[in-house]
Amino acid sequence: MKVLVAVKRVVDYNVKVRAKADGTDVDLNNVKMSINPFCEIAVEEAVRLKEAGTATEVIAVSVGDKSCQEQIRTALALGADRGIQVETESKVEPLVVAKLLKAVVDKEQPQLVILGKQSIDGDNNQTGQMLGALANMGQGTFASEVAVEGDKVNVIREIDGGLQTVSLKLPAIVTTDLRLNEPRYASLPNIMKAKKKQLDVYTPADLDVAVTSHITQKKVEAPAERKAGITVKDVEELVDKLKNEAKIIS
Repeated sequence: MKVLVAVKRVVDYNVKVRAKADGTDVDLNNVKMSINPFCEIAVEEAVRLKEAGTATEVIAVSVGDKSCQEQIRTALALGADRGIQVETESKVEPLVVAKLLKAVVDKEQPQLVILGKQSIDGDNNQTGQMLGALANMGQGTFASEVAVEGDKVNVIREIDGGLQTVSLKLPAIVTTDLRLNEPRYASLPNIMKAKKKQLDVYTPADLDVAVTSHITQKKVEAPAERKAGITVKDVEELVDKLKNEAKIIS
């Protein structure tokens, strides 16, 4: 079974993100970049399927400029067999990413596609679902457990009311939640080996996909700082402030 796993280059989750002074975008100068945490979980799950003998090949794919090859190489160091970069110089929105991934799916014909449920930059939670619609494949989103059995994959997914189990006929799409697994660290020998693994580069034109944008970014600004709290003497003072100052009760 061939598994395709998507990875995205994002600002490392430990970094405090800052907006540029002119408000045009996020300041990325000298900022550490990493694989999106949910994508890292997706890579780990694909590698575990391979280690269990369920998957025969794991392919890591990323959409972005040349710098995203760093994250593809990281996925290769974590255990993926080869990488694919779809090179785009401009930012791409979820629908375009889904169309590009659909073209890669058509080209590679994987039995299972694993994506992070969302990225920590755009936070859209759309690409996996859009890919499922475009590729006409069943999808198990927010997966906390994945089990492949024959020509089906059973996904336990987290929903508001608890846990839901869905059975999908392969080929299928799975998007990963935080509790699916704990990603491993890449060892130095595997990092060195990853440099020699195959990495193919395509353009949207190669995949016959037009990169168009339907969204315009107007401004980026930091959220307003929270005001310091105060201590009240008793319930009467609390009610008075909620009524007359905060005006949230009448």
